[in-house]
Amino acid sequence: MSEHIVPPPTPDIPIIGTDVRFPVHRIYCIGRNYAEHAKEMGMQADRTEPTFFMKPADTIVTGDADVPYPPATHNLHHEVEMIVALARGGRDIPVADALGCVYAYGVGLDLTRRDLQAAAIAKGNPWDTAKGFDASAPVSALCRARQIGHPEQARLVLEVNGQMRQDGDIADMIFNVAKIIHHLSKLWLLTPGDLIFTGTPAGVGALQRGDRMRAELAGVGILHTRII
Repeated sequence: MSEHIVPPPTPDIPIIGTDVRFPVHRIYCIGRNYAEHAKEMGMQADRTEPTFFMKPADTIVTGDADVPYPPATHNLHHEVEMIVALARGGRDIPVADALGCVYAYGVGLDLTRRDLQAAAIAKGNPWDTAKGFDASAPVSALCRARQIGHPEQARLVLEVNGQMRQDGDIADMIFNVAKIIHHLSKLWLLTPGDLIFTGTPAGVGALQRGDRMRAELAGVGILHTRII
């Protein structure tokens, strides 16, 4: 008797104004893309070569659902970020052509087990356990680029329990969206369905069970979630 293995469903994200959902292929993330955040982490931002890491596609949380406090940490941190969804891909994409790959934008949280990250950095190890855990990527619904264009300046904020924690602007990114796509495409074959977290401004901090978060990228999207 042959075995039949049922594959898990493809993670997807709602798209504002349509019943169609965006199927997620990979999640790419860039670290230290805001100078002030790099400074608060005791590091210096590299303005020549970006630092990338990845999260599994099924770490996304949609629909303003609750997020469980993850195991193996006592120092869970929030990082609010603009997210970029690709409808086209390729290799070695020129900066001038990169925005033509973008389908939509949104706002998300790169949740981080900061104590595990610090231990990994101290030992020179990868960040996977700190960044790629279950439910570590809550995201808003996506807003299509054909509706809003390609924002170069927009306020990016996070409130926790009604108190402002992070307040920045995407204009302060060291590598803008086009440059991020360009650099990623030199390392990976980008494809439709790829999602990019573009880095976080200063103000990251710890979260506790029961905390309620409101993230917003002005003119693009709003995300609500709660740590349980």
